[in-house]
Amino acid sequence: MINEPHLSPKGTGWIEVIAGCMFSGKTDELIRRLRRAEIAKQKVIVFKPSIDNRYSNRNIVSHNEQSLPSVTITDPQQMIELSVDFQVVGVDEAQFFGNGLVDTANFLADKGKRVIIAGLDMDYKAVPFEPMPQLLAVAEYITKTLAICVVCGNPADRTQRKSFSSERVLVGAAESYEARCRKCHFIQTED
Repeated sequence: MINEPHLSPKGTGWIEVIAGCMFSGKTDELIRRLRRAEIAKQKVIVFKPSIDNRYSNRNIVSHNEQSLPSVTITDPQQMIELSVDFQVVGVDEAQFFGNGLVDTANFLADKGKRVIIAGLDMDYKAVPFEPMPQLLAVAEYITKTLAICVVCGNPADRTQRKSFSSERVLVGAAESYEARCRKCHFIQTED
């Protein structure tokens, strides 16, 4: 079993998915892989959803303040035209792109590109967060990242929302969310 993909596709493309909860290092891992591709003299383009403006409008930024320049888009179809001249395509915050990202990622991989996607695999209720389950199914390489539970210190795979909101998508960072393990995670309800 190969744990890490080659830097460059040899006659084919593929999809790599980095999935996990908030604060588990998904974006750090995405940036690490993209920087290695740049060191290998590959042309890299990175996309982020327009809804994610927490740290920057022009860069993907990890909670550890690592960053890379990116292109902000609203529709995953935009990636096809914008990545024509690139060998490696990075995508951050995949959960904000919807199921159209699956077709786009498959199309790009079929065109011989290395597609590296990072995103939340579950929402704040610990329910699979589309399109991540579908992306995990079609990916050649999968990395599941874990955080540390802020309550007990166990490995955390869940995102705890710190305040009540019934909205599935509530863009935020440490002020709104924290990492929790299965035992310490609960769904906040209105009091």
